[in-house]
Amino acid sequence: MSRTKTAETIENVEFPSFDASKATDQIRAFAEKGVEQSKEAYAKLKTGAEETQKALESTYETAKSVSSDLSLKTIAALRANAEAGFSHFEALIGAKSLSEVVELQTAFLRKRVEMTVEQAKDFQAVAAKAAEDVSKPIQTAFEKAVKEIKIA
Repeated sequence: MSRTKTAETIENVEFPSFDASKATDQIRAFAEKGVEQSKEAYAKLKTGAEETQKALESTYETAKSVSSDLSLKTIAALRANAEAGFSHFEALIGAKSLSEVVELQTAFLRKRVEMTVEQAKDFQAVAAKAAEDVSKPIQTAFEKAVKEIKIA
């Protein structure tokens, strides 16, 4: 009897049915959501890369311009120094006495020190402006990126 009871119990047991279409729909929805998130992440990455490229190009152009300014300032300083040296040499050749040579040399050295200090100030001002101009596009891009991260 127990054998027939077991057979009856097995016949009465119901197994949950598995609906493959529901599972397929859920998998498809999950995959589509993943694709959308990937597209959004790619778009953000692409935008960030383009903005970085623009900032670097701007920085390069600014650095090129600033380099040109510094080169011109250097050439002008070298020219002024050479002219001052030649003028001093001509004055020394025309000196009539040792005391006049000493006086010319002293005046020349004083002018050279003053000129050197003035040139150093000019170079410092140009270099400070150059550093600011070159770093500005990168700083702006960085601040924008930080702002966007805070928003997200």
